[in-house]
Amino acid sequence: MIIDIREVQDINSFYRVESLKWVYGIIWVLAPIFTLVLGITIGVLVIVWLEREISAGLQQRIGPEYSGPLGVLQALADGTKLLFKENLLPSRGDTRLFSIGPSIAVIAILLSYSVIPFDYHLVLADLNIGVFLWIAVSSIAPIGLLISGYGSNNKYSFLGGLRAAAQSISYEIPLTLCVLAISLLSNSLSTVDIVEAQSKYGFWGWNLWRQPIGFIVFLISSLAECERLPFDLPEAEEELVAGYQTEYSGIKFGLFYVASYLNLLISSLFVTVLYLGGWNISIPYIFVAELFEINKAREVFGTTIGIFITLAKTYLFLFIPITTRWTLPRLRMDQLLNLGWKFLLPISLGNLLLTTSFQLSSL
Repeated sequence: MIIDIREVQDINSFYRVESLKWVYGIIWVLAPIFTLVLGITIGVLVIVWLEREISAGLQQRIGPEYSGPLGVLQALADGTKLLFKENLLPSRGDTRLFSIGPSIAVIAILLSYSVIPFDYHLVLADLNIGVFLWIAVSSIAPIGLLISGYGSNNKYSFLGGLRAAAQSISYEIPLTLCVLAISLLSNSLSTVDIVEAQSKYGFWGWNLWRQPIGFIVFLISSLAECERLPFDLPEAEEELVAGYQTEYSGIKFGLFYVASYLNLLISSLFVTVLYLGGWNISIPYIFVAELFEINKAREVFGTTIGIFITLAKTYLFLFIPITTRWTLPRLRMDQLLNLGWKFLLPISLGNLLLTTSFQLSSL
């Protein structure tokens, strides 16, 4: 049997090309995900640095200044320290639940970033039910906190997990009703369509002006969902030591720390998308590309400006939750639940009814 060498070489080259196509296909799928995760990580580090600088300014302190220029590497140093600390397990706790709880909290919040549009063509998954996906996925995170509290075999941890679950249920309903009102105004549940609906009338077309009551309710509910002061009852130091994270150390404690800031960032991004016009701004910026005759780069320039505008609005809004942390006292548990069920829920329902009536009358 005579084998032609050329045929063998052709077969080998064919398989090589096919395998390269397969590898490139995997890289093409994973590259946007890794880029988004890297951007989120940098965003969290920026939030930690901002919070420390703003807190220091409010309390007339200096703040971080030794780790890198202006102390920007302090958060990275803290994360590295937690990474190398000993990972302790409670002797009488459920180690499987204890280990899986922080992962559930972080993964549930990370999945929410897939529907955030940073520009018209820059969104990981433009789904028709984008905002509802965020609400559904973010409601999984308190389950991770409850699992962590139960698996720790510690009464303080378990009480913290129960408080986190009760708080999430109480404030998720007003939050969802506010999102429903926005979707009624935009005739869509897609985050990209909601931003596009606001861009028709420029600055005055933002949902902030069309839904001022909904914006206030959404702001309060998102603060409660992020467990920020004055709603940090699940981890109240004076009552529960550290709440559901009392028994945690090392990287697992670091995961809870990252999850809280991830949740804060996603809430601010959704405020930007739902109420502040997303990547749109009333100032025409495309003329810069035309001025320097770089028409081919106009789309890249527009995308870059869109990302910058989205992040600028997000980080400007972050001043509100950071300043409230050092301004307002912590509520009692009964006050927190009363605020959610007796005030925010009726107000958000009334806001939804008004929005529905307005939309029906305009048909």
